[in-house]
Order: sequence, then C-alpha cells, then structure tokens
Amino acid sequence: MTRRIVALCAAGALVSACGAPADPVDLLLVNANVHTLAWADPSADGTPAPDAPFATATGWRADAEAIGVRDGRIVFVGAREDAGPLEAGAGEVIDLDGATVVPGLIDSHVHVAELGATLERVNLVGVETEADAIARVVERARQVPKGDWIVGWGWDEGAWANRYPDMTALSAQVPDHPVALRGLHGFAVWCNRLAFERAGITAATTTPAGGEIRKDRRGNPTGIFVNTARTLVEAAMPEPTPAQLDARILRGLDAMAQAGYVSVHEAGADAAILESLQRLEAANRLPIRVYAMLAARDEPLLRAWLARGPDRDHDGMLATRSVKAFDDGALGSRGARLMEDYSDQPGHRGVSGAGYGFDQALVADMMKAGFQVGVHAIGDAGNRETLDFFEQVFAGRPDTRDGRHRIEHAQVLHPDDIPRFASLGIIASMEPAHAVEDMPWAEARVGPERITGAYAWRSLRLAGARLAFNSDMPGSDYGVFYGLHAAITRRGKDLRPEGGWYPAQVMAAEEALRGYTAWGAYAAFEEEVAGIVGPGRRADLTVMSLDPLGVGSTSPDDLLGGHVVMTIVAGRVVFRATR
Repeated sequence: MTRRIVALCAAGALVSACGAPADPVDLLLVNANVHTLAWADPSADGTPAPDAPFATATGWRADAEAIGVRDGRIVFVGAREDAGPLEAGAGEVIDLDGATVVPGLIDSHVHVAELGATLERVNLVGVETEADAIARVVERARQVPKGDWIVGWGWDEGAWANRYPDMTALSAQVPDHPVALRGLHGFAVWCNRLAFERAGITAATTTPAGGEIRKDRRGNPTGIFVNTARTLVEAAMPEPTPAQLDARILRGLDAMAQAGYVSVHEAGADAAILESLQRLEAANRLPIRVYAMLAARDEPLLRAWLARGPDRDHDGMLATRSVKAFDDGALGSRGARLMEDYSDQPGHRGVSGAGYGFDQALVADMMKAGFQVGVHAIGDAGNRETLDFFEQVFAGRPDTRDGRHRIEHAQVLHPDDIPRFASLGIIASMEPAHAVEDMPWAEARVGPERITGAYAWRSLRLAGARLAFNSDMPGSDYGVFYGLHAAITRRGKDLRPEGGWYPAQVMAAEEALRGYTAWGAYAAFEEEVAGIVGPGRRADLTVMSLDPLGVGSTSPDDLLGGHVVMTIVAGRVVFRATR
C-alpha cells in the first residue's frame, strides 16, 4: 500500500517533498479506508487491472488512509502518518474511524424535480391493489379543499399492465377533487371523472400520436392514459410557481446528497426546470452538482441553446451541454418499440419514431453544435433506430462522433446491435435496479429469446462498450447500496431469485462502483476532475459505512445494510449522518 500512496502524493503539484502540502488544508480526513480508483479499469470480464490494489488471495485493500483538501480541491492523498504534519493547521480534521471513502457518487440519469414533487404527492409506491391506492387518496382528500387537485405517484404501471383500474371506484370515493395518479415510471396516469372534466376529455377527444386513452367496449374513456396521452390531463393540472419549483428541486437535491451523491445528470430539463437550476446556482444554493440535459421536446429551449452553444467549463455547480430525447416508451406499459410483436400482446409492437420520438433534424443540429445527446430507447427496435440515427449523423459529420453520445436505458437489445455501441462510441446509460424490478413481468413481454439481450451489462462490456449506472429516480429506489447489489447479484431486496436473474450479466464489485463514479464522470466529460480521488481533483467524496469493493466481492447481500456516513462537495460537508 505504501508504494501506491507515495505514487499518488507525487502526482500532485501542490505537495511538498515529504508528501504533505506545504500550506495548511481546509479539511483533513484521517483514519479512512480509501478506494481512490486511481488505477486502470477492469477487463471486460470484470478482472481487476494489474495495477489495482487487489490480490487473489486477500481481495481488495485500501490504497490510502488520509485526504487533505484546500479551496475545494484535493491536495493530499496518502498514508495516515504522512498526514500528521497537516493536522495542526487544518481548518477541520475528521476522524472517520475506519469508514470507507470513495470518489463522489454520480447518478447519471435522474428527474430531480419529480423527486421533490413526490414528497408532496400521495405516495403509492408498493401498493398492490386498486382499493389500497384509493384509500390513500381518500385520506388525502380529507386534508385538501374541495376542488383542488390531488396528485399521486408510484403505482407500478408495468406490474399492473394486465389489470389497469378504471375511474369508477376512484370517482365514487373521491368525487369532489380532480385526481391524477401517475405511474411509477411516468408512462401512465390514472384519473377520476372530475379530472377528465377539468381537462375537457371525452370519448371524442383525439389521442396524441404515440399514446392511448384506454376505452371500454362502448368507446368511453376508462380512466387510464398511456404514454404520450398522459399529456392531455397533465396540461390541465396547475403548474408550480417558480418558488415552488425551486423548493421541489432543492428537496430532490438534498435527498440525493443524503444518499451520498455529489452530482446528478438531470435527464430532460425543460425551460422552467433549467431556469430554476440557474436561479439556484446564481444564489449559491445548489447543494450538489447538476449536469443538465435539455429536454428535446422543448423546441424553443433547444433553439435558444443551439444559438448559444454548450457549456465547456467544469468550474461551476451547473453545466449544460447535453440534450435528452425519447425514441420510444416503456416496456412495462408496452410502449417500448420492438422488432417483433410483444409476446403477451400479439399484433402490438409499441411506439416510436414519428409517433413518439424526437425532431431528428433539430437534435442532429445540436450534435453538430457540440452538444452531447442522450436518447431514451427501451425496445430492441427503439435501440436500433437510435443507433441508426447516430450512425447517419456521424456519416455526414464525423466530428460529431466525439460527442460521447448516450442511449438512456438500452434495455432490450438485438444481439447484432450490442457491438454497435462500441463501434459507434455510444455510452450505454443503464439502471441496475430496473433489471430486478422488471423481472416479475419482463420475460412475459419479450419472451425467452429476446430477454437474453435485456439489461445486458456484461454483454455490452464484453463487446467493448462504455457503461454508466444510474437510478432513473424517482421511478426506482436511488439508494446506491441497492443499485450496487442489483448490479452485482441480479437479485431483488428479497434476495431472489437464488443465483440471480440471468446471472451471466452480473457485474463485478469494482465495475458496479465505477458505474456510479468514474464512468459517470466520463459520461459528463469530467474524467479529469471527478471520478477518482487524487491530488488536483475536485474534493467531491462519499463516505460509506461499509467497503463496497470488499463487501461487494465477498458478501454482496450485506450491501443492502450499508448507509452513507458523509457527503462532501467541493470540500464542504453537505450531509453528515447522525447515527
């Protein structure tokens, strides 16, 4: 370990000959179990690199014990004894008592305003029946003036897809409030009769392209909107004021800080969200960093940024240099675009392209202007269409190939398309939790053959593709220990199934951790300043109660018992656990 520590110290321009900085530090962390990740990536099969602090007989070991920070940057990484001279003049010394420090966690696909909003809404996560959901809405109705909207969130539109409820019972038990209950992943909304009336929706209402208003045999709406049809009722719901939106975003970011994240990639910021983020940054109120991906559906916003160009610096708390587009819908609600029929719905292949997708000419112009593009693609056809789009743009403008473009989710892939991620340089931005959350019904949607190309992390790595891991919150639990466990075991919180679901796709512990750190930094062009603990880099650090490499390798189920001890952004402690 000493050899590695000396090497890290020598790499910093701000260290003295003895290995410690000549000037006082603002923050000194000591007695830590540090995994710097300052070594090469593991091989495609997950084997640690030759220079990794790993031995077959003994497993992972820490490669540092102390970290010194000045002016928001790391200036010392090394052994505890070498940090001794720094203590006297340090602004603050924190004894971590053996806790593990890793590069600050990055969630590379979030909807932070939605997370903040869920704290205001009726929580339907985990409800299993229509009656249970309605009971929660009835309870909220007792607290809300008649006529005001009641918004809920969290019923699982994938698990409920074969038994969607209607508006009958909901309207009868909550007649005096318009009610809109959003699905867990945002691809369906369940409403009562008054919500339909407020939105002016009748049997004659035209369904938007790429959406569905569920109807009974007589042609009357039943109460469920799927995919793009949900915008019909959402348009009638009151918009938050700027102050309310700021508060929602701050609640969401604070929750992410408490979960150990130092940075998030906001996947689809419209004009209102971006303006809120800009206000918060200007007021120095952002607790963690935000990498904003502009919503491709907000055409005026894209055109304004097309004229301006992407952010290029990495100094602020907010960076805007990416675009988020949609090619298809979700697998659970059968909106994902498939090459062949859904196995559990013959004659149906989902929605994409002109019926659901994005303005390809405008998004291509954004790529030519230097913007990164991330495209939501779930089904095998949706992914192929998206890869074809990127390939066509690259053919006309080879320089756009350097944009580190992404496919968000990359969920179901045809075997022929897996190598294309590497050959085109496309990052597969994926959610380990989706695999274990979708496994009760995913195979029914696509059948036993196509499922082998679903959530195919190992297949992508073996093909040479780059990955980044994230939560897509609030649609999934964003806790990193849950995400790491899902990636390493392919099992749910109930530890099922035995041996993991399609275990050939599991990740090694190091790969899983890199997916939430170094690989997320690369996906945001920040690999020189983030994702590794080293001198000169941002002092963005996550302190954990357990060692994700050691525990993840030897007893991964114990990861579910982990918690975040501390979150540090730019050398400032933004969260400290009290337990």
